[in-house]
Amino acid sequence: MINMKNIKEYNLEDLKEELISLGEKKYRAEQIFKWLYVDKVKEFDEMTNLSLELREKLKKEYTMCNFKILKKQESADGTKKYLFDVLDGNAIETVLMQYHHGKTICVSSQIGCKMGCKFCASTGIQFVRSLTSGEIVEQILAVEQDIGDKISNIVFMGIGEPFDNYDNVMQAIKIINNQKGLNIGARHISISTSGLVPMIYKFADEELQCTLSISLHATTDEKRSSMMPINNRYNIKELMESCKYYISKTNKRISFEYALAKDNNDNLDDAKQLVKLLKGMLCHVNLIPINKIENGKYTKSSNENIIRFRDYLNENGIVATIRRELGSDIDAACGQLRRKNLNKK
Repeated sequence: MINMKNIKEYNLEDLKEELISLGEKKYRAEQIFKWLYVDKVKEFDEMTNLSLELREKLKKEYTMCNFKILKKQESADGTKKYLFDVLDGNAIETVLMQYHHGKTICVSSQIGCKMGCKFCASTGIQFVRSLTSGEIVEQILAVEQDIGDKISNIVFMGIGEPFDNYDNVMQAIKIINNQKGLNIGARHISISTSGLVPMIYKFADEELQCTLSISLHATTDEKRSSMMPINNRYNIKELMESCKYYISKTNKRISFEYALAKDNNDNLDDAKQLVKLLKGMLCHVNLIPINKIENGKYTKSSNENIIRFRDYLNENGIVATIRRELGSDIDAACGQLRRKNLNKK
């Protein structure tokens, strides 16, 4: 299996080329795509409109990378957290959330994370590798197969920094977005970054209809660097310049994520600085009551402070909402996901 290619790493056009290289007609790629993403089969032998000869070729050349569910937890609010075996001795977590507008899945993009954000449970855990595009897509398939229903929205906000795995994430989006496959519209896909400035410029030039979310969390370099080491590499001024470029290029609103930590970044002065920083930008602020993590130094701001912070932003022309907290009782809420390996379940 080590030398076999994952069939789920190919977008439709690439898969057509693969089929031609096998001596097959390219229309076979559309048939395979349908089996994978519409019928959601787990074995090549289930692709019954393919010849036996082609199925044998596929079994010899490719794997289907079917994740195993090692553990599934369900929150009191209906949120489900999956621990998936990624078939190489490691495991990742994926979260399914139920909203009135449909089912949203929070996917991981890496095994571990390099960013070191101080409020995130992935901090301090050794980075292993980035996930392939097929492994990203498989999280969606595995959840849909488990629940027997279709996912309507995807957020790249799980373990890892999506823009540190840029090419695989973009390839996964092509697969997810294809109308002959999973057919999830780009407007239903959100990508969150801690602030990799060069990748924000690159993503702007893609001119995709996906939503871009920026983890901001502070309004001064000193405070942001203490929370997010990436700020030492790309400071707030550079980050804001890249965000303005993105807005000018795409005419799309950016969602700024701001996790409120008690006695750290949740006072009225912080709110005033945030208004000053974002004034005039096409944006939305998503306020996140910070979640307590093991060995973390930050605690959640009071409800009064959170509401006061939101109201000040709204009263001063910055649209702000408070993120609904889901799955905290099973450590599935924002910032609580961790990479696990198979001998530490």
